[in-house]
Amino acid sequence: MNFHKYYPLDVVNGPGTRVTLFVAGCEHQCRGCYNQSTWDLRSGQVFDKAMADTLIHDLNDTRIPRRGLSLSGGDPLHPANLAAVGALLQRVQRECPGKDVWLWTGYVHENLSDAQRAVVELVDVLVDGPFVQELLSPGLPWRGSSNQRVLTLKPNNSRQAGASLL
Repeated sequence: MNFHKYYPLDVVNGPGTRVTLFVAGCEHQCRGCYNQSTWDLRSGQVFDKAMADTLIHDLNDTRIPRRGLSLSGGDPLHPANLAAVGALLQRVQRECPGKDVWLWTGYVHENLSDAQRAVVELVDVLVDGPFVQELLSPGLPWRGSSNQRVLTLKPNNSRQAGASLL
């Protein structure tokens, strides 16, 4: 898996202070996408063990507590990213207790493949659906167009107040 950007401190992509990883690779190629540079799977840098170690270290850094991990892209659920994203999320679950995971995908939750569902089992909040330029809604929390949904999959772990669908 490749990645484009890593933010060890982020207060924009999900609630609270977080670490955020933007992966490479997206099949959706939505018109109006703000992150077109991430579409090519071969673009960016290789996400290796050293980068994973850095991410885990930052999540556990007590000097600036992080609430959790945000994964975006590109698309973390692109078929070519599933093994690496799944391994990362298993490691976060094992080594970073109490941290929530938010994941943005252009795929729709109900249409995920079995392999994608296995990864989503490790996610607390899923923001799903492709960005649709004609449904652009800048005031919506955590998403760009009104067709996209914020799904709380693990309400006890996500610390997300409110309904399971925003």
